[in-house]
Amino acid sequence: MDNSTPRRNFLASTAAAFSIVAPQSVRGSQANSALTVGLVGCGNRGMYVSGIFAKNEFAKITRICDIYDDKLAAGRAKYSGVQEFKDIKELLASDVDAVYIATPIVYHPEHFELATKSKKHIYMEKAAGIDAKGCMRVLKAARAADPTKRISMGFQQRYGIDYRRAHALVNSGEIGKIKMIRASWLGSGPAYKPNFTGQEEKIRNWYFYKEMSGDMIIEQDCHNIDVLHWFTDRNPVKAMGYGGRAIRKEGDILDTLSVTFQYADGLVASYSANQLGKGPAFQDVSETFMCEDGTVRTSRQGITVWRKDTKEVEEWPTKYDITIDAVNQFVEGSRTGKLENAALWGAESTMAAVMAREAIYTGKEVSWDKVSKG
Repeated sequence: MDNSTPRRNFLASTAAAFSIVAPQSVRGSQANSALTVGLVGCGNRGMYVSGIFAKNEFAKITRICDIYDDKLAAGRAKYSGVQEFKDIKELLASDVDAVYIATPIVYHPEHFELATKSKKHIYMEKAAGIDAKGCMRVLKAARAADPTKRISMGFQQRYGIDYRRAHALVNSGEIGKIKMIRASWLGSGPAYKPNFTGQEEKIRNWYFYKEMSGDMIIEQDCHNIDVLHWFTDRNPVKAMGYGGRAIRKEGDILDTLSVTFQYADGLVASYSANQLGKGPAFQDVSETFMCEDGTVRTSRQGITVWRKDTKEVEEWPTKYDITIDAVNQFVEGSRTGKLENAALWGAESTMAAVMAREAIYTGKEVSWDKVSKG
């Protein structure tokens, strides 16, 4: 796919997003050594994904960090013998090889910047930040990061084996150019944690507050938006959208939204999301790429391919959590010198979500140029 001018301008002067260096130059790269990992943020996601790290024979959780005693206690119970910290700076000052950042998104720019300065391998949960300023801070830190360290982000689809197979098909030209895109995240939302007050309530329920999560389109929907970014290899030039609160009572974020993205060549992507369901209610979390000679639908449950002039439908089911692919590739890459700097494209994907959010909030068309300039 041809890159658009906005994408080239945004990535001007950045380092390559992927590289391979000599294994001996990568800390913890010996074939018989485990990558020591420090967990920052012992919440639900942090504990779950760190568990995937712990199941990898070449990784070991040796440090944990959180501001709350009960969270540290949970980490201590799961990972016996770990060192505990309440300040990320103290953890980063240790000799741990890698850091997994699973803190609320509002803290990602600061925590990422600190991690790059400590010269650790970094796996950070999405998104890059809650606004353009935060994304720019992440991008600046990524440009200055140690090129012998791997930087990955929690955009799982990028690492999913079946997603990569679908990406290769769409970009091979075999089914022609992408002519329209439809994507969605329709389903349930996270559970609210009651019985807290003041600032602690906001931190414990950070997802439900714009100032902490950036709203659902940043925290959740950036996954779909990143897939669009990846498959088209460019940024949308403008967005228009609407949203509201249909049933949500906690916090101040939306629970329903719809956005239309437009690209420089006129390609249109339609996106919708909600958090109205409860339990096993209807869900549709997917991206559909309608091409000249076929259509590809991607999701974490698998891939579906329709080809022009044939009634046969190809199904490639995915029967596991693709977060496993993301973590295992990070561990292998950090140890063997298969490096990437995912923060470069991760900041872009987040910026596209910021553009969409601003279009929703203002009810006006918002351009990439305006948002990317901060």
